[in-house]
Amino acid sequence: MHFKNTLSYAQSLDTADGLNHFRDQFYFPNHNGKEVIYFCGNSLGLQPKNVEAAIHIELQTWRELAIEGYFKGKNPWLFYHEFLRGSLAKIVGANPEEVTVMNALTVNLHLMMLSFYKPTAQRYKIMMEAGAFPSDQYAMETQAKHYGLNPEDVIIEIAPREGEKIIREEDILQAIDQHKDSIALVLFGGINYYTGQLFDIEAITKAVHKVGAIAGWDLAHVAGNVPTKLHDWNIDFAVWCSYKYLNAGPGAAGGVFVHERHAQTGDTPRLAGWWGNDEKVRFKMEKGFFAKPDASGWNLSTSQVFNMVALKASLEFFDSAGIENIRAKSITLTGYLEFILKQLNSNLFEIITPKDPEKRGAQLCLYFKEKGRAVHDELNNNGIVTDYREPGVIRVAPAPLYCSFEDVFKFGEIVEQVLKG
Repeated sequence: MHFKNTLSYAQSLDTADGLNHFRDQFYFPNHNGKEVIYFCGNSLGLQPKNVEAAIHIELQTWRELAIEGYFKGKNPWLFYHEFLRGSLAKIVGANPEEVTVMNALTVNLHLMMLSFYKPTAQRYKIMMEAGAFPSDQYAMETQAKHYGLNPEDVIIEIAPREGEKIIREEDILQAIDQHKDSIALVLFGGINYYTGQLFDIEAITKAVHKVGAIAGWDLAHVAGNVPTKLHDWNIDFAVWCSYKYLNAGPGAAGGVFVHERHAQTGDTPRLAGWWGNDEKVRFKMEKGFFAKPDASGWNLSTSQVFNMVALKASLEFFDSAGIENIRAKSITLTGYLEFILKQLNSNLFEIITPKDPEKRGAQLCLYFKEKGRAVHDELNNNGIVTDYREPGVIRVAPAPLYCSFEDVFKFGEIVEQVLKG
């Protein structure tokens, strides 16, 4: 597209935007009596306006039915996590039976690794991207220690080349082949939180399976941001949180994908709990775990209803908008953001996120060699909500469900003022 750096042009894009009406379905914080420009959906999505009524329904069910809410409420709690599977399956490209909701992201990551990381004397290495989100690093480290292994011997980190910020995917594929006899698990973040790089999940998974290893993915920055085809790509498992692009609120329950070839057999090892047991025998209260033949066979405890209500409410918007339409707007919106930033002609920062729209989501990462934190804080003082990550990166994420092209234009004006100040 041939973008223009004018307010009228930005407003014309909003007028033509078929998703623009969803903006009114979210609450924006205020700064000096005006709505902020909120470009932080990659950390915490805004509150959907339908959440309050959704929570009221469950409060009313609890008040009026108490224990009977598990069976007779408007949304019977016994099956609450199942109400979310169909919508999530469309977003991540899975069969509904391959998706479940439970716990939180890192808990689910550990549970999946306990099922799928089975080190042997020959195959024991874990491959991941260098500079992964700390929770992923901690999970790999402690899983290695759990098996009495030295993390420095187990973990292979793939880093950008000297002087570069982005990992070349040919380096990932070469490393997989180089360590083909010793890799047990390859586990990358689908989008790197620091650079915004979107990895080729399909190609990497195919390479992992070619050498006989397990392919797992942390999709915290992918779910609700970029559509995927987890089933067709044949990945083994994936985990994600729900409080970023999925707008489910702080502490919301996380999501899990387990491919049907693993989920349909009760022989896949796991830690078991009551809620993963087949409902046909669950209430017999007997010994012996009989896993449900789908991803929910990994559920441990009672559904966290009040940690799932906001997700259920938010997913109504995803069902209505369609993840492909959200992605299409995201590509244009992020492209416009890139255009506006380049108009500043500033040598104070560089955009380290890939230029190719197919290699990124709704996020651009601005690397400042100096004063990045100060710039971030001054943007915040001017009603711009982004986030800062050491060293030197301001992450700018215009979530397409509620961010506008006018937001992007005004953001550019304020950034210019801040940089000049």
